[in-house]
Amino acid sequence: MNDKYIGVFDSGIGGLTILEQLKEVLPQEDFLYYADRGNAPYGNKSEEELLKITSHVVSKLKQRGCKLIVIACNTATTRCMQKLREEFSDIIFVGTVPAIKVACDNNYNNILIMATPATIKAERTKQLIKDNKKITQNIYLTACSGLATAIEKGNFKEINKILTNVFKDYQDKDISAIVLGCTHYPLIKEQIKVKMPHAILIDGSLGVAKEVKRQLQEHNLLKNSKNNGQIFFL
Repeated sequence: MNDKYIGVFDSGIGGLTILEQLKEVLPQEDFLYYADRGNAPYGNKSEEELLKITSHVVSKLKQRGCKLIVIACNTATTRCMQKLREEFSDIIFVGTVPAIKVACDNNYNNILIMATPATIKAERTKQLIKDNKKITQNIYLTACSGLATAIEKGNFKEINKILTNVFKDYQDKDISAIVLGCTHYPLIKEQIKVKMPHAILIDGSLGVAKEVKRQLQEHNLLKNSKNNGQIFFL
């Protein structure tokens, strides 16, 4: 069973948006998905608590024979990935961060970053902005408290309420692109487009999938098979 799976985890269903893209880019691979709903949401945990939780999840996936682990959560990536790499030095990690670079590289002038409060506050997010923002670009950050939980529960009334509140301060900003900085948010693209119809929505799922493929190639771990792989849930 060793080196059999690509492990993917999140605090719930959000990581399925990453898993879907991974399956498209790497159809021959087998995936093991862990939805850590017992500890959801990750966005309201202290860094110490979140590191303990994610370390436990990684241990589970490692025991099941994962050759690479995808942290399909922006909050867990920006706050814990470096320390997880130190703790599990024999594991290849690929994280998920807000696709700020994509938005900046495409020269959008007014960019809105939607994310959990923890991701908005993370030093990694600040560094991404510093590294990629052009002088002519305006970048706005909005902490969408409670949105991931509402999506997880399928509470569309609450989702609509939160989105209305989130976007009320940006109607006159001529927002050209919205970075979906949480893996849950692509699940409500239609609702976001209703509120902000002229903005391009950007998420990092394709970039994550391409990086996973690159890492597997670099470490000679790509599965050689003409048959499609399977998805398993832990």
